[in-house]
Amino acid sequence: MGMSVGQTGGRGGHRRRGRRQALVSEINVTPFVDVMLVLLIIFMVAAPMMTVGVPIDLPETQARALETQTEPITVSVNAEGQVFLQETEVTVEEVVPMLQAIAETGYEERIFVRGDRTADYGTVMRVMARISSAGYRNLGLVTLQEQGD
Repeated sequence: MGMSVGQTGGRGGHRRRGRRQALVSEINVTPFVDVMLVLLIIFMVAAPMMTVGVPIDLPETQARALETQTEPITVSVNAEGQVFLQETEVTVEEVVPMLQAIAETGYEERIFVRGDRTADYGTVMRVMARISSAGYRNLGLVTLQEQGD
């Protein structure tokens, strides 16, 4: 009278024969290395482009380079007397308010003044005087290292 349903145990599936496979707990680092190499190439290409883009013909001196841990704020005066804060053109009167807006460490922020060798000396000094009178203490002039003949 009875029909044989089978030995499935009421689960409707088949049992596996043999041992269960152990889980692999290794991390595949190949995709990680690929991504890191791509990022390295991108940063190597992009780093030279991240310098201040105002073209200035800097004077040469025998002064040594200053060692800094942070990226300084750069104020540039080109040959035509135009003043730039980083890469943005500003007036001499706007320099201090804009410095106060972007200075992360307040009056301890390092500020480099870049003056073209043919720029009006009075304009460069006016810019430096405004920055200094506003209370900024770490003010420096940027020059090129003299090359020996």
